[in-house]
Amino acid sequence: MSQRTITVITSSRADYGHLYWPLVELQNHPDIELRLVAIGPHLSPEFGRTVTVIEGDGFLLDAKIECLLSSDSDVAMAKTIGIATMGLADYLGDNRPDLLLVIADRYEMLAPAAVALALRIPLVHIEGGEASEGAIDHAVRNALTMMSHVHLTPTELSRERVLIMGENPARVHCVGAPSLDHLRRTPLWSREETSRELDLTFGDPMILVGYHPETLAEDTLAGADEVFAALEILAASRQIVFCFPNADAGSRALIERSRSFCGAHPKASLHVNLDPKRYWSLLRQVDLLLGNSSSGIMETPSLRIPAVNIGDRQQGRERAANIIDVESERTKIVAAVERGLRPEFRASLEGLSNPYGDGRASQEIVEILAQIELGPDLLRKKAVDPNAVTPRLSQ
Repeated sequence: MSQRTITVITSSRADYGHLYWPLVELQNHPDIELRLVAIGPHLSPEFGRTVTVIEGDGFLLDAKIECLLSSDSDVAMAKTIGIATMGLADYLGDNRPDLLLVIADRYEMLAPAAVALALRIPLVHIEGGEASEGAIDHAVRNALTMMSHVHLTPTELSRERVLIMGENPARVHCVGAPSLDHLRRTPLWSREETSRELDLTFGDPMILVGYHPETLAEDTLAGADEVFAALEILAASRQIVFCFPNADAGSRALIERSRSFCGAHPKASLHVNLDPKRYWSLLRQVDLLLGNSSSGIMETPSLRIPAVNIGDRQQGRERAANIIDVESERTKIVAAVERGLRPEFRASLEGLSNPYGDGRASQEIVEILAQIELGPDLLRKKAVDPNAVTPRLSQ
């Protein structure tokens, strides 16, 4: 049997971190030819040109498609989708794989999905059925679900959501979140190695900040003033470590604000690019994660560290007991951090189970992709019979 070709699209450090171990498995599978395509922020020097990380990990890129506009607006986001669509149409028109794989909910992923639909290329989607109701990501993810033919969900609840959207149950598989495979399979650094590699001194409690623009709000930085006001209070006796925000409208303003904060606080630092090994090594050592990143919801439970989730960007996601939800108001943010740092709260997380899996998703994902029956029937999606759909989700 000849190899089947699977093209994977990655747009940024965020989705690459989730895709790393599936890519390893795809690359090593004897019946699969992997084609990897990098787009968007991966090629931007401003966001660390993370395409070099991919190549440094030993992956051969089949294409690099420039599409990210150097702008900080929602119009630039919309134009980026259009530019990506044009570039991917040329590439995929000439290099049509058996399957096209995308992940999660980044707006750039609308481009490969639209191109695949027009070119009759079956689409595989990882992490459908999730919810992030306070961001455009939620609508993007659901759009990708409706455009996809195979679904690899992170939880049973997300699988049920995809089924309620009318997808064929035989094509909807609960596999877990592949990002968690790093904790089981990636050789992470010790505290001493993390300190040396990231130029950090562990002493005072360390707070890792992963805060992104609120893309559904008219003012995507509406909550930033309160967040930074809270950080001013917390920095008096804590170390603050910032991760770069996603490349969304308002991200550049957040970057500049973070740089100014670090310039005024000697125990604060900003990291442009934390590849998966660096990020997980650091996450394992910090005392608390603060912000509105999906990492707080999906990944911190596996490490049993507190995560203070600000605002409603991640509203709708399943939560473990380590998540402390708080409004974007400085006194409430500070109080939530103080609660999370109390020894008794950390002790309460002993034995915590992560609803997003146990770090064994990648092998299952690739075995499913290796066995999918290809052909015209894979592109056919049946209409939903409303009488046959039984809502099982709580309101």
